[in-house]
Amino acid sequence: MKKPTYWRDNLRLVGICLAVWFAVSFGCGILLVDVLNQITIGGFKLGFWFAQQGSIYVFVVLIFVYAVRMGKIDRKHGVDEVDGVDGVDEEDGDEQ
Repeated sequence: MKKPTYWRDNLRLVGICLAVWFAVSFGCGILLVDVLNQITIGGFKLGFWFAQQGSIYVFVVLIFVYAVRMGKIDRKHGVDEVDGVDGVDEEDGDEQ
């Protein structure tokens, strides 16, 4: 494993996730609220919906995206968990 490239990939993913989260929660919920409030969904203004519900949904989706992408990064750099969560071979109990 090359630590600098692993951490660069890891920090890039974290940065992208934080940027998306910030854009949705702060941007759509606060900065663009007046523009989004012109659209209604189910009787609620879209700006209100993003501030109350939309950012939470996006955050949950980001958790799953992060987990999947981090798994790919781990495999790319050879630090993935092959046999189990703790790295112990389940058949004979030997450490990997």
